[in-house]
Amino acid sequence: MNVLIVEDDESIANLIRINLTAEGYKCVCAYDGKTGADYIEKGGLDLILLDIMLPEIDGYELLEYVKPIGTPVIFLTAKSGIDDRIKGLKMGADDYIVKPFQIGELMARVEALLRRYGKINNKLTFADVEVDMVSRTVSKGGKPVELTVKEFDLLVELIQNKNAALYREKLYEKVWGEPYVGDTRTLDSHIQRLRRKLDWDNYIKTVFRIGYRLEDGE
Repeated sequence: MNVLIVEDDESIANLIRINLTAEGYKCVCAYDGKTGADYIEKGGLDLILLDIMLPEIDGYELLEYVKPIGTPVIFLTAKSGIDDRIKGLKMGADDYIVKPFQIGELMARVEALLRRYGKINNKLTFADVEVDMVSRTVSKGGKPVELTVKEFDLLVELIQNKNAALYREKLYEKVWGEPYVGDTRTLDSHIQRLRRKLDWDNYIKTVFRIGYRLEDGE
């Protein structure tokens, strides 16, 4: 997924870029409206995050560049008035998020918007296992496999990062949503249950002193 971030505050733009990149998005930043317009005209974008108050060309005007190509747009702005929101949405923005915002909320809105446009694949596959992200169901060889909520989330992280060594602390914090304090028993027991339920002893590898890797042998 290719995302254009048009934001004149470089610290905000880079924070968004870092978080989106960590989730697998390809991002480019423009710190003024003219540069943003150049990127838009090049095409190939799946999503645009667009500030309104920009030097040279403002966000409202840039939205006119976007309309002919139909790329989804989320406005990022300090303008919190209801009239500003109505104006942005009436002009064609798909969503509107007010600064300051939590990065988690922005990430959730990005994913929801891309899913609405059919740009996110709602199914993951690995070997003979298929994961449906919408219904949160898992099947192996066409037969359903019952997983707990955390087992499901852990499986998704492993598949989305296949062949990469994942640190225990990062896996734990991503799946459990709380700081890792050094106790590996919870994570390790979930990994063991995943191996057993999916018969994946040969796929989920333990990486010494690091964590785990889902390995497809490629």
